[in-house]
Amino acid sequence: MSTINDIYADGIASGWKLINAATLTESRTFEADVVIVGSGAGGGTAAEILVEAGLSVLMLEEGALYTAADFKDMDEWRGYTTLYQEGGGRSTSDGAVAIFQGRAVGGTTTVNWTTSLRTPEQTLAHWSQAFGVQGADMATMGPWFERAEARLGIAPWAAEPNRNNALLRDGCEKLGWKWKTIPRNVRGCWNLGYCGMGCPTNAKQSMLVTTIPAALQKGMTLLHHARVDRLLLGPAGVEALSISALGQDVRTPTGLKLTVRARHYVLAGGAINTPALLLRSSAPDPHGTLGRRTCIHPVNGTLALFDDKVNGFHGAPQSIYSDQFLWPEQGVGYKLEVPPLQPMLTTGLFGSHGADLTRDMARLDHAQVNVALMRDGFTEATAGGRVRIDDAGNPLLDYEISDELWAAFQRSFLSMAEAQFAAGARSVRPGHLDGRDYTSWEQAREAIKSLAMQKHRVTLYTAHLMGGCTMSSDPGRGVVDSNGQHHQLPNLSVLDGSIFPTSIGANPQLSIYAFVGRNATHLAQTLKA
Repeated sequence: MSTINDIYADGIASGWKLINAATLTESRTFEADVVIVGSGAGGGTAAEILVEAGLSVLMLEEGALYTAADFKDMDEWRGYTTLYQEGGGRSTSDGAVAIFQGRAVGGTTTVNWTTSLRTPEQTLAHWSQAFGVQGADMATMGPWFERAEARLGIAPWAAEPNRNNALLRDGCEKLGWKWKTIPRNVRGCWNLGYCGMGCPTNAKQSMLVTTIPAALQKGMTLLHHARVDRLLLGPAGVEALSISALGQDVRTPTGLKLTVRARHYVLAGGAINTPALLLRSSAPDPHGTLGRRTCIHPVNGTLALFDDKVNGFHGAPQSIYSDQFLWPEQGVGYKLEVPPLQPMLTTGLFGSHGADLTRDMARLDHAQVNVALMRDGFTEATAGGRVRIDDAGNPLLDYEISDELWAAFQRSFLSMAEAQFAAGARSVRPGHLDGRDYTSWEQAREAIKSLAMQKHRVTLYTAHLMGGCTMSSDPGRGVVDSNGQHHQLPNLSVLDGSIFPTSIGANPQLSIYAFVGRNATHLAQTLKA
């Protein structure tokens, strides 16, 4: 691999203000006009806008700073253990749903698969009607989507999809189903396929290589290895942040306590972490909405084997999707996509062990996987989960699965298998403890109908976390207003995916960029007035 410019080494040499809290030897107090907690899609977008408005900004990140040089090995073990929450082991409180969420400078944008889709119009309309969200119609939001797309190089993937994605397209075409090409936030992509381990070429236009460097160039301070323990509240709102410095392992506190004071506080730790911080801080919650309505697009999948090679571990991870089943007349809708098939990730999709897993992994290059993303949050029966904290203040996500969702999982197993057989699969295996390699659509159809739809029998996971700090113009229905301003704390804003009242019905990163772009611009104008 040719040499890639180290953005941060060059920046530090030019005077960027980066502080690793693990290296501090004495307690300190930091001050700024605005402090941003979190460096992902929300925090990174807000930082650039607020700095450009002439405000002094301090960004806090619990995770470490890694750059392209750290990603060049494209190693899954290194990636999951260093770049993801809980070393890649985060899950719902009962362990039934695996959760993939970033924990490093750039947040989940550093490790996501680059899919960048606008919020569907139906979702925006629902938010307006059911939650009183103002200014969220497509006409109003259109320019904010366009701004984010231009800033981050978001455009439909122009190269030929890898075969993993092409087979989803082929199955849809054979069955007369809708499909589209996925827009991706990349510039000069090398088509390696290991986006989930961090981009080794700086092609992925994550916050790590776009808005955060831009904000640092204009004077922002970035403090990483810094865990915000709580907000210190007073009569007028937030008075300060109490922070623990973390050691170089990014887990063990050094014992050093830091304090941050600002005119305005922005929470951008993402769904789960932002509600948990507010809960740890005993933030006002007069209507019991905090931590509620946490939606996750719960995902199931089917694994197919083909006679010729698929090599799903190489090439753009996601480039084709289908909304054929996203907006049904009845029941929960779901979106069809594919995941990349690197070995560690795929072992979980195979769902086997011992000699069977050895056999399955020997066929990895012939495997193809479809996944279905459930559109949760749109009915009371699918109103999402609840973020709470344990006795030590650590976040937990309770997520129950209703009969309505189970019915959708079963339908989606059928849809995915049908598409794979239509594309020429020789066998299809549902992601289910009792699933087997079915060798015909007819056999799979009958078997899937008899599979028990239960937690820990269906393999479930998510990489999309939304809600918990719902936005609503009505304080009785939301934690923040339509601009992300906390209803009870006047100097606190939430600018991340936790503000969404339901799931998106599409991969959420572009929705976060657009809504935070709008809300951070409003905040900058307010603070400069």
